[in-house]
Amino acid sequence: MHFFKFKNNELYAENVAVRKIVKKVGSPVYIYSLGTFLDHFLKIKRAFASIDCLICFSVKSNSNLTVLKTLTKAGSGLDIVSGGELFKALKAGADPKKIVFASVGKTEEEITAAVRAGILSFNVESEDELEAINRVARRLNRRQNISLRINPDVQPKTHHYITTGSKGNKFGIDMETAFRLYVEAFKYPYLKFNGVHLHIGSQITVSTPFVKAIRRASDFVNRLRRAGVPIEVLNIGGGLGIIYSNEQPQTAEQYAAAVLPVLKKLGVRIILEPGRFVSGNSGILATRVLYWKSSPTKTFAIVDAGMNDLIRPSIYGAYHEIVPVVAKKKAKIISGVDIVGPICESGDFLGKGRKLPRLIQGDLLAVMSAGAYGYVMASNYNSRPRVAEVVVRGSKFAVARKRETFADLVRGESILDV
Repeated sequence: MHFFKFKNNELYAENVAVRKIVKKVGSPVYIYSLGTFLDHFLKIKRAFASIDCLICFSVKSNSNLTVLKTLTKAGSGLDIVSGGELFKALKAGADPKKIVFASVGKTEEEITAAVRAGILSFNVESEDELEAINRVARRLNRRQNISLRINPDVQPKTHHYITTGSKGNKFGIDMETAFRLYVEAFKYPYLKFNGVHLHIGSQITVSTPFVKAIRRASDFVNRLRRAGVPIEVLNIGGGLGIIYSNEQPQTAEQYAAAVLPVLKKLGVRIILEPGRFVSGNSGILATRVLYWKSSPTKTFAIVDAGMNDLIRPSIYGAYHEIVPVVAKKKAKIISGVDIVGPICESGDFLGKGRKLPRLIQGDLLAVMSAGAYGYVMASNYNSRPRVAEVVVRGSKFAVARKRETFADLVRGESILDV
């Protein structure tokens, strides 16, 4: 469930009217329900309570510091993919021993910062990366936990841009190469090869590909054990899908019921890395109508949010439900409305072909399910300041990140006389 509901024909975030937030903070604005974040996190935690399991929220889906602090206080670990995310995780008060570091291209500076911080583990993507982490750990005189990310060659039913566990992807190591590296772990004396990692993609709504991948990983772990390689951890990644439109994704309980029979037989610690499942429906993007434009062939609602604020529709063709913040009673519904932004690109749209009432200048729209891969993918394209982020808890709301100013656009930039 989520806590964005209509009350008396007006959209609320928990117990606060969205219109009230926009009146104070302006638009566009991301609005997050902390209650929804916690609800979704705790659903996964309860679903896997019967085994030794660490849930590491995927910071790349939403890196707002207040969100991270809220989740870590509830017991969440964090899955990071960059030095910047490590910095933010530590800034939010995360326990380094609950941080796992993924990413196919970690720099030596990032590795050094993570080893110094004492993170739980690296998810390693290549033989060269193993050598780099071993070199850093030797220099710092540390022994570092690592898990090799295996590529189980499973094709999930999701957008090809967010498929990560099949042949041809840049992610992971083929299983034969990975097996050799585990057997040759003695070559890396400053690394402890104690885990196996996999992640097959994102926005996956059925359990079948997960079960298939986990069975392959389970067989791989047992093969390693027969070869004398002790494995203590299996990190099964994330990728659970959510409802954007008409999807019928599995619940946390259904997912657990499908995979737990395989996992329990292994007798290892399990790590999960959910992102979108926790954050997706925990946020909205509120935007104001600037103009309504009709032609003989098309109708447009032009709004003040653009692809620089929410790029998913442009790059993935992603669908987000878009609703008026204040419902218009008995209004005539117009079909085929495109909701577009002010960016100078034909790909600047938030939704196409929607059914909406006739809108006027100043009306507010809510782009739903925008808590994941929203602000974190925002940019300053067209020299537009990035929007504010607001968090809501019960009847209170606060600005968790200020709206950027024009001065922010030129911070660090110099005009050179050349």
